[in-house]
Amino acid sequence: MFQLLYFVIHAIQPFLVPVCFIFAWGLIILTLWSIIGAIADSLRRAKRMHNIPCANCLFFTGDYHLKCPVQPKVALSEKAINCIDFDILPR
Repeated sequence: MFQLLYFVIHAIQPFLVPVCFIFAWGLIILTLWSIIGAIADSLRRAKRMHNIPCANCLFFTGDYHLKCPVQPKVALSEKAINCIDFDILPR
């Protein structure tokens, strides 16, 4: 049994080394591609979240119970990006 396995392994060894080499590098490339994609998605999401104008709004209270008395369900969410009630806080 082991002698047969020995001959089979020696027969496929010239093909096994390049296949394992390509598989290993493919796995490394896919991992890096996945990490770069996750970073790019995080940056896109952060850029979108920084467009939320609530912190500079006149009606923003800063209280976590009621963030905005005008639009309480929309406050500090992506729906608030084009809020029609947004008024710039006077400085």
